[in-house]
Amino acid sequence: MELQDLILIAATTLGLLSLCKALINFLIWVWVMFFRPSKNLKEYGSWAMITGSTDGIGKAIAFELGSKGLNLLLVGRSPSKLEATSKEIKEKYGGKVETKSIVIDFTKASGEEICKMIEGGIRGLDVGILVNNAGMAYPYVMYFNEVELEVMESVVKVNIDAATWVTRAVLPGMLKKKKGAIINIGSATSLFSYPLGAVYAATKAYLAMFSRCVGLEYRQQGIDIQCQIPLFVATKMVKGLEKASPMLVPSPEMYSKASIRWIGYEHICVPYWMHSVQWFIMHGLPDALLDWCVFHYFLNVGKKRLKRLMMPDGISIGAASA
Repeated sequence: MELQDLILIAATTLGLLSLCKALINFLIWVWVMFFRPSKNLKEYGSWAMITGSTDGIGKAIAFELGSKGLNLLLVGRSPSKLEATSKEIKEKYGGKVETKSIVIDFTKASGEEICKMIEGGIRGLDVGILVNNAGMAYPYVMYFNEVELEVMESVVKVNIDAATWVTRAVLPGMLKKKKGAIINIGSATSLFSYPLGAVYAATKAYLAMFSRCVGLEYRQQGIDIQCQIPLFVATKMVKGLEKASPMLVPSPEMYSKASIRWIGYEHICVPYWMHSVQWFIMHGLPDALLDWCVFHYFLNVGKKRLKRLMMPDGISIGAASA
């Protein structure tokens, strides 16, 4: 057999192997996204605690967990919103779901105060699931030096400190019974560059690494710790995408259904199927091209917002953004 024939056979074999690998990965993705059964969440415990539970993803996850028969411990900073959310849950599920509330303003409470308030709130409750959803972003895109110190501090406290200290407060109870699930709601900004939102992106990157490391520490103790990565979801934090297709930018309710199906599985995951497709495409782009596209997209978003804030005579009525 000639060398040319051997090279052709080798190239064909490698091509077939690559094709088989791609096909296997695709079939695994289909199984995980659409057919893998969700875990019995009540086995973790009878109560689920959700921070940032009065709006957006947090509220939708609370309702979805309630549909599974879990009692709900709602955490937020607004007593009126917590009361309204509890009322909605009771109206929907009747006496099947019990609710309790903890009022905390994460932008003001210290780590020790957060621990004490959470420990007091969960005393006597079989908390099996914790969803660290509370999050804060810039009011609009801006360069790092434009971010007000108060805003910067609040973003760090809500996105990093709150999740860290709430986890610290809940973990001992889970360790005692050797089971539990902790879900940290991250962001796609932790997976690629996010100019004009640097501090927010960095805090979400912390959540991803925190979840991975702590998840490895407690995996043998029966505690499943996970960071879920959403891309754009139609919440108050996402502006300017109101006309986008619900398939590309799902509602919080659509996202929450995907979210709870992933609880107890991978440490880092992208639960919503179309987000996974979007991430696959973005991941395949050269870094330089992706960075350019992302920067100019958010730069354009900032210019549009600034234009809306301009008075007819050209005087700005809001803080300037990029």
